[in-house]
Amino acid sequence: DLAGMTKTVAGTQRGKRAAPGTALTYSIVIPNAGSEDAQNGLVSDVVDQNLDSVVPLDGGTYNAGAATVVAVTKTFPVEAWASVIRAGGHDVAENYAQELISKSEEFSRRYPGLERPRVHFIGRLQSNKVRILAGHVDVWQSVDREVLVDEIARRDPGAHVLVQVDPLGEADKGGCIPGQVPELIARARERGLVVDGLMVIGPTNGDPLLTRRAFERTVELADEFGLPVRSMGM
Repeated sequence: DLAGMTKTVAGTQRGKRAAPGTALTYSIVIPNAGSEDAQNGLVSDVVDQNLDSVVPLDGGTYNAGAATVVAVTKTFPVEAWASVIRAGGHDVAENYAQELISKSEEFSRRYPGLERPRVHFIGRLQSNKVRILAGHVDVWQSVDREVLVDEIARRDPGAHVLVQVDPLGEADKGGCIPGQVPELIARARERGLVVDGLMVIGPTNGDPLLTRRAFERTVELADEFGLPVRSMGM
């Protein structure tokens, strides 16, 4: 019974189109489906249903390959990584260095026959943590200053990175100002890193208008530099 499943789009009820840059927020109630396989299948079905409900802004047909579902598994045990893979997912994200490393090592020991998920680091990154994270992280999403670019290039040559942007200039979060984006992209590419796109975290206060403004500015910057990946949310 999925009667408990609800969806809101930035406070707008199902069926209404979101404006450009609007965050999509899903509230999902997953009942106990019995076996682990049944539960994983149910989660997969719910994710598919939500992706199918996305309507492109040009009114065309949504291409499922255009979006990557990244499961944020911070504070959850390593079983969450296995559940993501078994439910048909491929990507997980972590915020804390030591937790990520512990899960990565434990996953390899406990699930040798299971595909390892692609691991994104999305937390505030300290340069002295790059060395121990290298080899465990597949996508570095929170690159916002030159020292991180240099250290990642040194410890994880050819790594995939996203430049984190702070379009609103919030002092309490990571991210470079928009004016610093070009030089960070250039520096990363000069040092052999693969810049896939930009990352932005919505305003701390959750204001819908400010969120839209931050997301739209990030999309503009990504378009300007021909970057296909835009990681926006939270």
